[in-house]
Amino acid sequence: MASKAELDRILESLDAIETLDGLHQIIHQVCDVFGVDHAMYLWVETAGNHYYFGSYSREWTDRYVERAYARVDPVVVGCYQRFHPVDWKRLDWSPKPAREFLKDALKHGVGNQGYAIPIRGPNGQFALFTVSHNCDDIAWEKITDKYGRDLILMAHYFNRKVLELEPSRSAEEAQPLSPREVDALTLLAIGYSRAQVAETLTISEHTLRVYIESARFKLGAINTTHAIARALSLGLIVI
Repeated sequence: MASKAELDRILESLDAIETLDGLHQIIHQVCDVFGVDHAMYLWVETAGNHYYFGSYSREWTDRYVERAYARVDPVVVGCYQRFHPVDWKRLDWSPKPAREFLKDALKHGVGNQGYAIPIRGPNGQFALFTVSHNCDDIAWEKITDKYGRDLILMAHYFNRKVLELEPSRSAEEAQPLSPREVDALTLLAIGYSRAQVAETLTISEHTLRVYIESARFKLGAINTTHAIARALSLGLIVI
């Protein structure tokens, strides 16, 4: 398992990397050092676009993108609502699309345990660094308790290097929101239900959905929670 010297070597290697291929090589070293089956970096750029690398099979990563799994993946969706690392078991896997996604992920060797670290960068950037493994709960708890802080450090080192190597991928500036879109997202952000928002704005819930979907598209968000988070981070709404 990981020693301080091994971790320092990985971080030093990350600092020295000058190509994206080098990042792919180091992600496998992360798996070896931490004793986990897989590690993955995923940058959710705009709706439908992702930048990623990791140790998962090519078959699984292609399938993930082709089926737009980021829209139902509880790890991605759940981490939009969080700023701290989260064990996958604490996420909501109850919706049918999430259960079907999990079944497919397990079939492709993703692992029954996981630990995800949300990363927020400039201009509303959102990324995830995750590790996953096949083991029982007790063994997994020992790994996360021992290496949780090291994994957080690793996540931010990877993200910093990606931003350095891929400046053209800097998060896009969002399109301006209309006054109604701002009102809708602001009220949702402070805790109003959709019915309460529609009533407050004196519009139907159908019209409200149109405003929300329009705002989501402009912000490059995959769901309403992501749209609110992006609008807040960009200063488009204030609560």
